[in-house]
Amino acid sequence: MARRVRLWRTCLNNRGTAATVLDHLLPINVSTFGGDIDHVFWLIFWIVGLWFIAAECILLYSVMRHRRKAGAVAAFWRGDTPRQLAWVLIPAFVVLCLDLGIDYAGASVWERVKGNAPASNIVVRVTAKQFNWIFTYPGPDNKFGTADDVTSENDMHVPVGKVVHLELESPDVIHSFFVPNLRLKQDVVPGRTIRAWFEATKAGTYEIACSELCGFGHYSMQGNVIVQNQAAYAAWVRETWPRSTAASSSASSKN
Repeated sequence: MARRVRLWRTCLNNRGTAATVLDHLLPINVSTFGGDIDHVFWLIFWIVGLWFIAAECILLYSVMRHRRKAGAVAAFWRGDTPRQLAWVLIPAFVVLCLDLGIDYAGASVWERVKGNAPASNIVVRVTAKQFNWIFTYPGPDNKFGTADDVTSENDMHVPVGKVVHLELESPDVIHSFFVPNLRLKQDVVPGRTIRAWFEATKAGTYEIACSELCGFGHYSMQGNVIVQNQAAYAAWVRETWPRSTAASSSASSKN
Protein backbone atom coordinates (compact mmCIF):
# COMPACT_ATOMS: atom_id res chain seq x y z
CA MET A 1 0.00 0.00 0.00
CA ALA A 2 2.80 2.38 0.94
CA ARG A 3 4.52 1.62 -2.38
CA ARG A 4 1.37 2.51 -4.31
CA VAL A 5 1.01 5.77 -2.40
CA ARG A 6 4.65 6.69 -3.14
CA LEU A 7 4.11 5.84 -6.80
CA TRP A 8 1.08 8.12 -7.05
CA ARG A 9 2.90 10.94 -5.25
CA THR A 10 5.90 10.57 -7.54
CA CYS A 11 3.73 10.71 -10.62
CA LEU A 12 1.83 13.77 -9.43
CA ASN A 13 4.94 15.60 -8.31
CA ASN A 14 6.92 14.93 -11.44
CA ARG A 15 4.44 15.90 -14.09
CA GLY A 16 1.08 16.25 -12.44
CA THR A 17 -0.87 14.78 -15.33
CA ALA A 18 -3.43 12.03 -15.40
CA ALA A 19 -1.63 10.48 -18.33
CA THR A 20 1.51 10.00 -16.27
CA VAL A 21 -0.39 8.25 -13.52
CA LEU A 22 -2.17 5.96 -15.97
CA ASP A 23 1.05 5.12 -17.80
CA HIS A 24 2.38 3.61 -14.58
CA LEU A 25 -0.58 1.25 -14.38
CA LEU A 26 0.75 -0.74 -17.33
CA PRO A 27 4.03 -2.66 -17.49
CA ILE A 28 6.88 -0.68 -19.02
CA ASN A 29 6.72 -0.92 -22.77
CA VAL A 30 9.92 -2.19 -24.40
CA SER A 31 8.75 -3.03 -27.92
CA THR A 32 8.57 -0.92 -31.06
CA PHE A 33 4.84 -1.49 -31.51
CA GLY A 34 3.89 -1.34 -27.83
CA GLY A 35 3.15 2.39 -27.93
CA ASP A 36 0.59 1.89 -30.69
CA ILE A 37 -1.13 -0.87 -28.72
CA ASP A 38 -1.19 1.29 -25.59
CA HIS A 39 -2.77 4.10 -27.60
CA VAL A 40 -5.65 1.84 -28.66
CA PHE A 41 -5.97 0.53 -25.11
CA TRP A 42 -6.31 4.02 -23.63
CA LEU A 43 -8.65 5.11 -26.42
CA ILE A 44 -11.00 2.24 -25.52
CA PHE A 45 -10.56 2.95 -21.82
CA TRP A 46 -11.55 6.61 -22.08
CA ILE A 47 -14.44 6.09 -24.50
CA VAL A 48 -15.95 3.19 -22.58
CA GLY A 49 -15.16 4.76 -19.20
CA LEU A 50 -16.73 8.12 -19.95
CA TRP A 51 -19.73 6.51 -21.64
CA PHE A 52 -20.20 4.27 -18.60
CA ILE A 53 -20.11 7.24 -16.22
CA ALA A 54 -22.57 9.19 -18.37
CA ALA A 55 -24.96 6.23 -18.56
CA GLU A 56 -24.82 5.63 -14.82
CA CYS A 57 -25.44 9.33 -14.09
CA ILE A 58 -28.50 9.39 -16.38
CA LEU A 59 -29.76 6.17 -14.80
CA LEU A 60 -29.29 7.53 -11.29
CA TYR A 61 -30.97 10.83 -12.22
CA SER A 62 -33.91 8.98 -13.76
CA VAL A 63 -34.33 6.77 -10.72
CA MET A 64 -34.36 9.74 -8.37
CA ARG A 65 -36.36 12.09 -10.60
CA HIS A 66 -39.06 9.61 -11.55
CA ARG A 67 -39.20 7.49 -8.42
CA ARG A 68 -42.56 6.23 -7.24
CA LYS A 69 -44.84 8.91 -5.87
CA ALA A 70 -48.36 8.87 -4.53
CA GLY A 71 -50.82 9.51 -7.34
CA ALA A 72 -48.24 9.37 -10.13
CA VAL A 73 -48.81 6.83 -12.89
CA ALA A 74 -45.91 5.35 -14.81
CA ALA A 75 -45.86 5.99 -18.56
CA PHE A 76 -45.21 3.23 -21.10
CA TRP A 77 -43.52 4.51 -24.25
CA ARG A 78 -43.33 2.14 -27.19
CA GLY A 79 -41.35 4.43 -29.46
CA ASP A 80 -44.26 5.35 -31.66
CA THR A 81 -43.23 8.98 -32.09
CA PRO A 82 -40.00 10.46 -33.51
CA ARG A 83 -39.24 12.01 -30.12
CA GLN A 84 -39.53 8.66 -28.39
CA LEU A 85 -37.48 6.93 -31.07
CA ALA A 86 -34.75 9.55 -30.68
CA TRP A 87 -34.05 8.27 -27.16
CA VAL A 88 -33.03 4.96 -28.73
CA LEU A 89 -31.63 5.92 -32.12
CA ILE A 90 -29.40 8.83 -31.07
CA PRO A 91 -27.51 6.88 -28.36
CA ALA A 92 -27.25 3.91 -30.74
CA PHE A 93 -25.80 6.19 -33.44
CA VAL A 94 -23.28 7.68 -31.01
CA VAL A 95 -22.21 4.21 -29.86
CA LEU A 96 -21.86 3.08 -33.47
CA CYS A 97 -19.65 6.08 -34.32
CA LEU A 98 -17.44 5.49 -31.30
CA ASP A 99 -17.16 1.80 -32.17
CA LEU A 100 -16.16 2.61 -35.74
CA GLY A 101 -13.58 5.06 -34.39
CA ILE A 102 -12.05 2.33 -32.24
CA ASP A 103 -12.08 -0.08 -35.19
CA TYR A 104 -10.34 2.50 -37.38
CA ALA A 105 -7.65 3.16 -34.79
CA GLY A 106 -7.15 -0.56 -34.10
CA ALA A 107 -7.02 -1.65 -37.74
CA SER A 108 -3.73 0.09 -38.51
CA VAL A 109 -2.15 -1.31 -35.35
CA TRP A 110 -3.40 -4.79 -36.19
CA GLU A 111 -1.90 -4.52 -39.68
CA ARG A 112 1.46 -3.43 -38.28
CA VAL A 113 1.63 -6.23 -35.70
CA LYS A 114 -0.11 -9.06 -37.53
CA GLY A 115 0.59 -8.10 -41.12
CA ASN A 116 3.87 -8.55 -42.94
CA ALA A 117 6.66 -8.74 -40.38
CA PRO A 118 9.90 -6.79 -40.92
CA ALA A 119 12.76 -8.87 -42.33
CA SER A 120 15.08 -10.52 -39.85
CA ASN A 121 17.84 -13.12 -39.66
CA ILE A 122 16.96 -14.04 -36.08
CA VAL A 123 14.38 -16.79 -35.85
CA VAL A 124 13.47 -18.65 -32.67
CA ARG A 125 11.16 -21.64 -32.52
CA VAL A 126 9.05 -21.55 -29.38
CA THR A 127 7.62 -24.87 -28.21
CA ALA A 128 5.01 -24.51 -25.49
CA LYS A 129 4.29 -27.72 -23.60
CA GLN A 130 3.01 -28.68 -20.22
CA PHE A 131 4.54 -26.88 -18.35
CA ASN A 132 7.52 -25.01 -19.72
CA TRP A 133 8.86 -23.14 -22.71
CA ILE A 134 11.45 -24.60 -25.07
CA PHE A 135 13.37 -22.15 -27.28
CA THR A 136 15.23 -23.54 -30.27
CA TYR A 137 17.68 -21.61 -32.42
CA PRO A 138 18.66 -22.85 -35.91
CA GLY A 139 22.27 -23.72 -36.64
CA PRO A 140 24.65 -22.31 -39.29
CA ASP A 141 22.48 -23.81 -42.01
CA ASN A 142 19.61 -21.67 -40.72
CA LYS A 143 17.34 -24.71 -40.67
CA PHE A 144 15.51 -26.26 -37.77
CA GLY A 145 15.74 -29.95 -37.02
CA THR A 146 19.45 -30.31 -37.75
CA ALA A 147 22.26 -31.44 -35.46
CA ASP A 148 23.54 -27.96 -34.65
CA ASP A 149 20.26 -26.59 -33.27
CA VAL A 150 20.63 -24.88 -29.89
CA THR A 151 17.93 -25.35 -27.27
CA SER A 152 17.21 -23.35 -24.15
CA GLU A 153 14.55 -24.05 -21.54
CA ASN A 154 12.44 -21.15 -20.24
CA ASP A 155 15.02 -18.49 -21.15
CA MET A 156 15.07 -16.83 -24.56
CA HIS A 157 18.08 -14.62 -25.34
CA VAL A 158 17.66 -11.92 -27.99
CA PRO A 159 19.62 -8.80 -28.94
CA VAL A 160 18.20 -5.35 -28.32
CA GLY A 161 17.17 -3.31 -31.34
CA LYS A 162 16.81 -6.31 -33.64
CA VAL A 163 13.67 -7.80 -35.13
CA VAL A 164 13.09 -11.33 -33.84
CA HIS A 165 10.80 -13.78 -35.59
CA LEU A 166 9.03 -16.45 -33.57
CA GLU A 167 7.56 -19.77 -34.69
CA LEU A 168 5.19 -20.97 -32.02
CA GLU A 169 4.19 -24.62 -31.72
CA SER A 170 2.61 -26.91 -29.15
CA PRO A 171 2.66 -30.72 -28.94
CA ASP A 172 -0.12 -31.08 -26.38
CA VAL A 173 -2.76 -28.43 -25.57
CA ILE A 174 -3.49 -24.79 -26.33
CA HIS A 175 -1.12 -22.35 -24.63
CA SER A 176 -0.70 -18.61 -24.98
CA PHE A 177 2.66 -16.86 -25.23
CA PHE A 178 2.36 -13.64 -23.26
CA VAL A 179 5.08 -11.06 -22.62
CA PRO A 180 3.38 -7.98 -21.13
CA ASN A 181 6.42 -5.71 -21.52
CA LEU A 182 6.56 -6.47 -25.24
CA ARG A 183 2.78 -6.09 -25.59
CA LEU A 184 2.94 -9.49 -27.28
CA LYS A 185 0.31 -12.17 -26.73
CA GLN A 186 -0.23 -15.03 -29.14
CA ASP A 187 -2.11 -18.30 -28.74
CA VAL A 188 -0.18 -21.49 -29.48
CA VAL A 189 -2.34 -24.19 -31.04
CA PRO A 190 -1.38 -27.87 -31.46
CA GLY A 191 -0.86 -28.89 -35.08
CA ARG A 192 -0.11 -25.37 -36.26
CA THR A 193 2.98 -23.19 -36.60
CA ILE A 194 1.97 -19.64 -35.72
CA ARG A 195 4.36 -16.80 -36.46
CA ALA A 196 4.91 -13.63 -34.49
CA TRP A 197 7.61 -11.01 -34.18
CA PHE A 198 8.90 -8.27 -31.94
CA GLU A 199 11.74 -5.79 -31.62
CA ALA A 200 12.85 -5.01 -28.09
CA THR A 201 13.99 -1.44 -27.41
CA LYS A 202 15.52 -1.84 -23.96
CA ALA A 203 17.84 -4.43 -22.45
CA GLY A 204 16.53 -6.35 -19.45
CA THR A 205 14.75 -9.49 -18.35
CA TYR A 206 11.02 -9.69 -19.00
CA GLU A 207 8.65 -12.37 -17.81
CA ILE A 208 6.90 -14.79 -20.11
CA ALA A 209 3.60 -16.19 -18.89
CA CYS A 210 1.12 -18.66 -20.31
CA SER A 211 -2.21 -16.85 -20.40
CA GLU A 212 -4.24 -19.91 -21.41
CA LEU A 213 -5.29 -22.34 -18.67
CA CYS A 214 -3.37 -25.41 -19.86
CA GLY A 215 -3.48 -27.88 -16.99
CA PHE A 216 -2.78 -28.39 -13.31
CA GLY A 217 0.73 -26.92 -13.62
CA HIS A 218 -0.38 -23.86 -15.55
CA TYR A 219 0.68 -21.51 -12.76
CA SER A 220 4.30 -22.68 -13.01
CA MET A 221 4.64 -22.14 -16.77
CA GLN A 222 6.91 -19.13 -16.62
CA GLY A 223 9.95 -18.06 -18.59
CA ASN A 224 12.02 -15.00 -19.42
CA VAL A 225 12.91 -12.96 -22.45
CA ILE A 226 16.47 -11.84 -21.81
CA VAL A 227 17.15 -8.81 -23.97
CA GLN A 228 20.87 -8.11 -24.21
CA ASN A 229 22.99 -5.47 -25.86
CA GLN A 230 24.98 -6.56 -28.88
CA ALA A 231 28.16 -7.37 -26.95
CA ALA A 232 26.37 -9.38 -24.25
CA TYR A 233 24.32 -11.28 -26.81
CA ALA A 234 27.42 -12.09 -28.85
CA ALA A 235 29.13 -13.32 -25.66
CA TRP A 236 26.15 -15.55 -24.83
CA VAL A 237 26.28 -16.98 -28.35
CA ARG A 238 30.00 -17.68 -28.06
CA GLU A 239 29.55 -19.42 -24.70
CA THR A 240 26.44 -21.41 -25.52
CA TRP A 241 26.42 -22.25 -29.18
CA PRO A 242 28.75 -24.59 -31.06
CA ARG A 243 31.75 -22.65 -32.32
CA SER A 244 30.81 -22.66 -35.99
CA THR A 245 27.23 -21.77 -35.09
CA ALA A 246 28.31 -18.97 -32.78
CA ALA A 247 30.29 -17.30 -35.49
CA SER A 248 27.40 -17.48 -37.90
CA SER A 249 24.83 -16.21 -35.39
CA SER A 250 27.05 -13.38 -34.21
CA ALA A 251 27.37 -12.24 -37.77
CA SER A 252 23.60 -12.48 -38.27
CA SER A 253 22.84 -10.36 -35.20
CA LYS A 254 24.97 -7.57 -36.62
CA ASN A 255 22.97 -7.41 -39.83
